[in-house]
Amino acid sequence: MKFKFLFFVMALSAMGPGRDAPPPDADSVPRSNPARLPPIAQSSTEPNDPVLPAAPEASFLDAADVAPDDFLWKQRPVVVFAETPGDPAFVEQLEALERGAVALAARDAVVILDTDPAADSIWRQRLHPRGFSLVLIDKDGQIKIRRPSPWDVREIGRAIDRLPLRRQEIGRGSTLR
Repeated sequence: MKFKFLFFVMALSAMGPGRDAPPPDADSVPRSNPARLPPIAQSSTEPNDPVLPAAPEASFLDAADVAPDDFLWKQRPVVVFAETPGDPAFVEQLEALERGAVALAARDAVVILDTDPAADSIWRQRLHPRGFSLVLIDKDGQIKIRRPSPWDVREIGRAIDRLPLRRQEIGRGSTLR
């Protein structure tokens, strides 16, 4: 008997208010709920307002200006090699990295560009690229990923998020799950 009554009450409440009732007047509907907090001001003219920091941007550096040891335990270098600055794969990769600069900066990544094989930078000496190459190095200095073709920033971000050091940074703990 209790089950039938409970079922009847649930069915009745699911029907909602009667369909014959007129819609509420615009004047009778309260504009704000007094139990809620006041809305946050949309624009402020006070001079003492704190300014929100801008979104971090990834750094794009030339390989001749920096060394791999400069980033050890600080940032993750994403090194992009090409034979010339006009290489179509290099141009495509650079555009993708510029579009996703905020996502890279959030992961402590810095982009190193090397398009001059004749300069024989320390990056080329250590990583030995052939033609176009994308190399991801973790904060501990180990090479984690090598790609011979352009890679989307979304995939680079996913690869970084799977690294053990990154998992520790974001608090996911053990990598043995």
